[in-house]
Amino acid sequence: MKILVLVKQTFDTEEKIAIRDGKVVEDGVNFVINPYDEFAVEEAIKIKETLGADVTVVTVGPARAENALRSALAIGADMAIHVDDEAAFGDEITISKVLAAVARRDSYDLIIGGNMAVDDGAAQVGPRMAEELGIPHVAAITKLEIKDGKAYMERDAEGDTEILECPLPLLVTAQQGLNEPRYPSLPGIMKAKKKPLERLSVADLGLSPDEIKAKTEVLDQFLPPKKEGGRILEGELPDQVAELVRILRYEAKVV
Repeated sequence: MKILVLVKQTFDTEEKIAIRDGKVVEDGVNFVINPYDEFAVEEAIKIKETLGADVTVVTVGPARAENALRSALAIGADMAIHVDDEAAFGDEITISKVLAAVARRDSYDLIIGGNMAVDDGAAQVGPRMAEELGIPHVAAITKLEIKDGKAYMERDAEGDTEILECPLPLLVTAQQGLNEPRYPSLPGIMKAKKKPLERLSVADLGLSPDEIKAKTEVLDQFLPPKKEGGRILEGELPDQVAELVRILRYEAKVV
């Protein structure tokens, strides 16, 4: 059985976001594996330990993203693929097409990614990649069992639970609750240094920059305005109601 795990390197969730000239400042920032992708890595390793599998992790990102791959290798993945090419650093459409090209280089029974990335929250890459590959996908799973060439899954659905069955090959995205990610061990960290890590460009994948060109563009980024103190309305109740309506209409301009 072969498993491909999609990982992304993101800001540590404890980091404070700073923006300069419409761009997020990365100087001095601590980067980690996207938290939802940690569930994906853990689930792949669990399947490897119980059923036996070859686990490959892949990321698209700059040179620093190699640290995320090394962390996944230290946890138990067997090999890693790093697409380090600025032509691949686009929107969700670009990333999904690049990852699909990576997946086509081998025959994977299962592809696992995080439900979304904490930096953009788009939750598009997994489903888009499955569509590119022409395979079924199930998003935001909270339970996964592989048996007799099929996947049996559960996911939350409006306060209830959906139970699904699907044949392999299949792409799933992991939601919180699927498992409890483990930390890399010291022996695992040492072994990770010797595990294979393949670096690829867009050209290596047989893609051209035009066919993976982003369809969206970020025009500006800014932090939300600081919250101001609340206002206490005084006087009799009818006076407060009249003042509230005046504020909503002429100051807030929402009515």
